[in-house]
Amino acid sequence: MLYIGIDLGTSSTKALLTNEKGEIIKSSSRSYGISYPNPGWTEQNPSDWVKALIEILKDLSKDHEDEINGISFGGQMHGLVVLDKDDNVIRPCILWNDGRTEAETEYLNEVIGKDNLSKYTGNIAFAGFTLPKILWMKNHEKENFDKISKIMLPKDYLAYYLSGVHATDYSDASGMLLLDVEHRSYSKEMLEIAGISESMLPKLYESYDVIGTLKESIKKELNLKRDVNIVIGAGDNAAAAVGTGTVGNNKCNISLGTSGTIFITSDKYSVDKKNSLHSFCHADGGYHLMGCILSAASCNGWWLNKILNRTDFDYHNTEMSNVDINNGVFFLPYLSGERSPHNDVNIRGAFLGLSHTTTEAMMGRAVLEGVAFALRDCLEVAKQNGVNITSTKLCGGGSKTTLWISIIANVLNVPVEIPYVEEGPSYGAAILAMVGSKEYPDIISATNAIIKTKEIIYPDSKQVSIYEEKYNKFRKIYPKLKGLL
Repeated sequence: MLYIGIDLGTSSTKALLTNEKGEIIKSSSRSYGISYPNPGWTEQNPSDWVKALIEILKDLSKDHEDEINGISFGGQMHGLVVLDKDDNVIRPCILWNDGRTEAETEYLNEVIGKDNLSKYTGNIAFAGFTLPKILWMKNHEKENFDKISKIMLPKDYLAYYLSGVHATDYSDASGMLLLDVEHRSYSKEMLEIAGISESMLPKLYESYDVIGTLKESIKKELNLKRDVNIVIGAGDNAAAAVGTGTVGNNKCNISLGTSGTIFITSDKYSVDKKNSLHSFCHADGGYHLMGCILSAASCNGWWLNKILNRTDFDYHNTEMSNVDINNGVFFLPYLSGERSPHNDVNIRGAFLGLSHTTTEAMMGRAVLEGVAFALRDCLEVAKQNGVNITSTKLCGGGSKTTLWISIIANVLNVPVEIPYVEEGPSYGAAILAMVGSKEYPDIISATNAIIKTKEIIYPDSKQVSIYEEKYNKFRKIYPKLKGLL
């Protein structure tokens, strides 16, 4: 049988058609835009996602109409999709990287209190989370707020569109700031703070659970010959972790997409003492700690496309590889503010240490190093919580840059494993569809059978030593610039 894994991303939706062995039969993607109604605001129209979804499903199902057995999802987290009593979308989705909720985030952290939030949910408030967006609507769009019948997350809206079922999974719901992560249930205290009822929220499932089957109308539109399981799937980072085999206890995955994450698994619930990292449910039924930096591969894209006006992402790898690491140039990758570990929506990116001898290659390498240093910031917090990582998987667009992989290995001082399939969330979603459809008994069995390592990049002891000194300088910069940028 064949399975479709869908990754609802910020700039496009990507999907894979695979067989039960994880072999990719076909891939498809569609792009769409982002709306910026005000500075720092980001929105999308869910109808654009639906249009992309149907075009992709038609593309992937062609010539395989009687073989598709399951569809599942990975998707951008935290976005606020609100539906009225007739399940119509009330307003455009407020995205994960939207910065309008500074006042609501401060209210939650300072008035409700970080200790209370951590007790109720395992997390404190970050501007990108869903609850601050709900409170923003309540404060600024009361008429729209009063129309809300259902609150959904982006990928779950697609699952609803295909199945007619209002559902979410524990990994994605963890980022709403409405879930009691430890007990895997909605928090009554947080619902009261939000001013909403549990009936307004989707039903909770494990990521590999079947929530229904493809609606007959869509099945007919796609000319499919059999019932198709709709498996709820996971938030993009949890799905990416499944797609790299980062499941079970004490495993690590780094994702270099638009944003960057360091994702550390656990079979037991734990909370970062300072709440700098997120404590979320994992798609395998366990838990994870996660640090999220808001700009990762997007920093490299900004540098090459907006500043250098180039589209060839590899054009200057040779020049950057030959740069003396001890060049004194630093880059702060906070182009959209920062989440982990600083939780600062106002900080911005910066180059430091420039001189008459600074070259384009030095600055380009500093961009890659700055992202690696920001990930190291998150890893240091995890270490303070007793986590000991001996290796990491790597996925996302940035994983295709060999130089960047070696920089990460040396900055973090751990081997970096590159899987044969680097598709991340869409591949993980396909595996979740397989488990939900009983091809495998559980996630660990599935990933053990499917995920293979293509290459391992080991740290270089000389560069590790140099980067240790450089990182110790980097970590002193943010406190000095806080409030100035």
